[in-house]
Amino acid sequence: MSTNYIMGLLGGLALFLYGMQMMSSGLESAAGNKMKVILEKLTANRFVGVLVGALITAIIQSSSATTVMVVGFVNSGMMTLNQAVWIIMGANIGTTITGQLIALDVGELAPLMAFAGVAAVVFLKNEKIRHVGEIFAGLGILFIGMDMMGSAMKPLAEVEGFVNLLTKFENPILGILAGTVFTALIQSSSASVGILQALAGSGVIGLKSAAFVLFGQNIGTCVTALLASVGTNKNAKRTTLIHVMFNVVGTCIFTFLCLMTPIISLMENLTPGNAPAQIANLHTIFNIVTTLLLLPVGGYLTKLATIILKDKGGSDEEALRVLYLLDIKRINTEKLSASMVCTEGIKQETMRMLDMAKENVHQAFSVFAKRDEKMYQELEAREGYVDFLNKEISKYITSAVSHENTKVGSKIFNCLYTITSNIERISDHAINIAEYSNMITEKKIVFSKFAQTEIMEMQRVCDQMFGILLNKQEDVIKWHEHIAAMEQKIDDLTEQYRNNMYERIQRGVCSDEGSILFSEMLTDFERIGDHALNISGEMLKIAMAEK
Repeated sequence: MSTNYIMGLLGGLALFLYGMQMMSSGLESAAGNKMKVILEKLTANRFVGVLVGALITAIIQSSSATTVMVVGFVNSGMMTLNQAVWIIMGANIGTTITGQLIALDVGELAPLMAFAGVAAVVFLKNEKIRHVGEIFAGLGILFIGMDMMGSAMKPLAEVEGFVNLLTKFENPILGILAGTVFTALIQSSSASVGILQALAGSGVIGLKSAAFVLFGQNIGTCVTALLASVGTNKNAKRTTLIHVMFNVVGTCIFTFLCLMTPIISLMENLTPGNAPAQIANLHTIFNIVTTLLLLPVGGYLTKLATIILKDKGGSDEEALRVLYLLDIKRINTEKLSASMVCTEGIKQETMRMLDMAKENVHQAFSVFAKRDEKMYQELEAREGYVDFLNKEISKYITSAVSHENTKVGSKIFNCLYTITSNIERISDHAINIAEYSNMITEKKIVFSKFAQTEIMEMQRVCDQMFGILLNKQEDVIKWHEHIAAMEQKIDDLTEQYRNNMYERIQRGVCSDEGSILFSEMLTDFERIGDHALNISGEMLKIAMAEK
């Protein structure tokens, strides 16, 4: 095989993979936040779940991306394990759309599609039209790459050694292993199936050998989700296990059918002379039939995954760790919208951090009133956890933003970054309040009953405000207005209590040191309200952006 053919093969492969990535990116961006909204409204109905999984995967052209999304949503608690089963089944059906598109004989139109798409991206300013342009440009480049690969592979049909090698894939074990390994390496079943279609279209490999490679490709596509599940909770890991079980069961069933029934001949007779269409059809039937067979027993897949990955004793929060963030470095993020994969996890982790800050504020006033050293140590340890989460979430957001390709997604990440910063400051003010107890002990400061009553009222108002903040309502605007009203109440109380303090000073019932300490506490009290309002404001921006 000459160097020209090798260069043609590599060039075609490069264009094919780039076109697929470009098309997928355009589809994700054009869809915007709609995929996440669909998942949020998902019911437990298995049929709806399968349809949603198929729809989303058909939109973004990647079952790996959908499954990683599902892993992230299960990890964040947004989706249950039972719901995830149906989404995964639908995702396996939706991913077959790519193969069907590739099987279409539109090679002659490919240059026109690529030109129209690139022209839209380069010359038009409208963001939505540019995303549509990316779809057409990617699709056109994909087909051009397919044609180049097909032309470069045709001479391979005359190379006896290469043909003999591929013929060995008629052995089910070798074929499945080859498909699994190749797809695991490139982390895209759509791309690997497309390459297999190009080989078949060039006459290099027949359907009898390609079938087993195809089945292995369905198993290999699980690798991306497996990598994404590293460091997640048990249910997220069970989600990836269900994905693996689905494809392994389907592979076993269809391997048996290929060996014991004339299914290969049926596929060949359905579209004679069109090898890419034969592979696409077999891929579609594989996933539809497997879904129909497993749909009635999907609940048992969940139970089996739970048995295999049993819960262990102990709390997830015993050591400093994040609970809801997927490791971006383990995800093939070039094919994923970072916001879909990461946003929910960041939100859940941020709410966990806010809950800790709330507990710190409540406990800080108690430490001040009781001078309890043990309680102070608990608060200090929790403050260390808040600082840890602030650093981890901030680093995670910084990494996620670099993979985000939409203005809405970037805006949401910026809001979340601001929220974590404000939560960390709230916890700092809580520590300030608690530390005043040391000064009281050292300098033997005594507060009047009036001041003690006011301090208890500060604690009550803070508890009330955080109770509202942590329970966001569907009507986000009214919820934000409620927080704003609470912040104003804190401002009013701060002014009132400061005036009361001046009156006590004039009456001689408040010492100089005591007044300074009380004034500092009022400042912390006021700042806590300010940061809470900042947080609700950023949450309001996120809610508006996601609509």
